[in-house]
Amino acid sequence: MFRERVKEELRSPDLGAALAALLGSAEREPDERGVYRLLGEHGLLGVDWPRRYGGQGRTAVHAAIAVEEMMRAGVPDTLFVNGVQTVGNLLLLAGTEEQKQRILPRLAAGRCFASVLYTEPGVGSDLSALTTRAVPVDGGHRIDGVKMFNLKSGITDYGLCAARTSTEGSRYEGLTLFLVDMRAPEVLAERLDTMSDEQFYRVALDGVRVTGADVVGGLGQGWAVLAEALPLERTGLDFALRAERWYRAGCGGFDAPEGLAGSDGHDRAAAPGPTADQLADIGRHGAATSAARLLAWRCVGSAEAGRLDELGTSTAKWYASEQAAAVARWATAAHDFDAPPELAALLDSAYREAPGLTLSGGTSEMMLQTISSFLLAGGTT
Repeated sequence: MFRERVKEELRSPDLGAALAALLGSAEREPDERGVYRLLGEHGLLGVDWPRRYGGQGRTAVHAAIAVEEMMRAGVPDTLFVNGVQTVGNLLLLAGTEEQKQRILPRLAAGRCFASVLYTEPGVGSDLSALTTRAVPVDGGHRIDGVKMFNLKSGITDYGLCAARTSTEGSRYEGLTLFLVDMRAPEVLAERLDTMSDEQFYRVALDGVRVTGADVVGGLGQGWAVLAEALPLERTGLDFALRAERWYRAGCGGFDAPEGLAGSDGHDRAAAPGPTADQLADIGRHGAATSAARLLAWRCVGSAEAGRLDELGTSTAKWYASEQAAAVARWATAAHDFDAPPELAALLDSAYREAPGLTLSGGTSEMMLQTISSFLLAGGTT
């Protein structure tokens, strides 16, 4: 019943029209904030957040259903994944009451947007090696450094920035998370040439001032907070939904070949139809894509029960992102240059986006290292 309600909201005149205009835009990366404001008005963001923070007070399962239907309707998910799912849920987990009251209701309303500022030049996503510094000054800290490969930095209001506040202890100690005002004059976001439709940004932080109210989780607690929050980001659901969308596109040309309708007098034997090898690929990728979704939903169930663990989420993220990349390659090759223009555009976009999926949110190598470490220690999936 809740799924049907979400579908009805997505088909409502205002939201349906805004989404159709967005999807029909000729721009490479159109601004989706208007659609997100309507999603917020229709109660589709922050579904499982408490009502006092602008949410709907529902469960993790309801939130996952909303995400599934939004993505199936074509809603671009980066603002949701980075803002609501990552920054919002981390604030729910470790933010102060003031931070929750200040930011979460606006995120849930689609009136405010957030992204993460973790990755750096030369060290990638290895937070233990980050060089961005936050030094104490009167009234707070001053942050200097450069962050790379960030999405949506040109339209977000807050950046959750990881910076080093101490060099004592191990490389994982002395890290602190700050909420940075992306509109501050000391923040320079430069767009980078990127293969996929969504462009990466290089964000330079040149003496950005933050106060104690912008510290998330406490000084020096950045790694501990991130380690606790990472499983929330890695259910694999967004990757599984990409695999599902691209799988359906890959099957599109094989659904009803001309001459196979059976009631129009055409000769079935003369119709080309899929070959045995193509049918095998359709079945293999269909099964793997379903498995990716099931792994993601197992994580959602674990989150609902308060038992979300790093082994399960790393497995789901690794499998779903690898399957999404594989199905994008297969679908593109299956249709070659014969696809209708709309399908060809979708597959072209998928082919360019797919390689990055096995890097974003933790590389496949990192996921496999985590999985092997747990299994060697006696864990089970």
